Amino acid sequence: MKKSNYKPQIPDLMEAVFDAVYLTFDLAAAVLFFLFSKGNILYVLYGILTLTLCGGDAFHLVPRIIRAVRGTNDKIKRQLGIGLQVSSITMTMFYILLMYIWKYTFPELKIPVVIEVVIWISAVIRIVICMFPQNNWCTDEGNMKLSVIRNAVFAVTGIGVMILYLISGNTYGYHMTRMAAAIIISFGCYLPVTLFSKTKPQVGLLMIPKTCAYMWIIVMGLQLLF
Repeated sequence: MKKSNYKPQIPDLMEAVFDAVYLTFDLAAAVLFFLFSKGNILYVLYGILTLTLCGGDAFHLVPRIIRAVRGTNDKIKRQLGIGLQVSSITMTMFYILLMYIWKYTFPELKIPVVIEVVIWISAVIRIVICMFPQNNWCTDEGNMKLSVIRNAVFAVTGIGVMILYLISGNTYGYHMTRMAAAIIISFGCYLPVTLFSKTKPQVGLLMIPKTCAYMWIIVMGLQLLF
């Protein structure tokens, strides 16, 4: 579609605003974590976690914002494909960081060796799979087989981290079982989108609650900080 003939619709503008607010929130939260961490490794990790989330998602969301406002073209399609690949890798790193945040939030609790090993192995496998050119990130067809495999492995990573926050429960009165709830929401919304959005675009709306779940995770960190 030529840019000169393109007129953004209300849903397009709403998507652009939502994505921009999300990225701005992440960036502002990261700044707060670093400014007020006072050298506390826990909040430094939260800052790194938030920057990882913001930076990775920006590769995908900035092209989406441009597409919503100006329309699509081959360059935007390629940027979106590369952005999906980058954000898939950074989201995996996000959960590794979330595991270390658990360790520093609950220093008196010991992470089960089996869970830590499973989280690391599944995360590494996921990242390696995401690097395969056979994923066809920049095409409309993608690769359904690899999509199923890489997201099944990703789900294992998420389940491992979720179990940690269920184990800690309400230790120190932090109510970090909410973290497990946020992880369930994020995966419950993310997996259908990655598997079915190309054939059923309406499923893409699930990215809104998925994004809100990630913002909730960051808010939990801010609550501990302040």
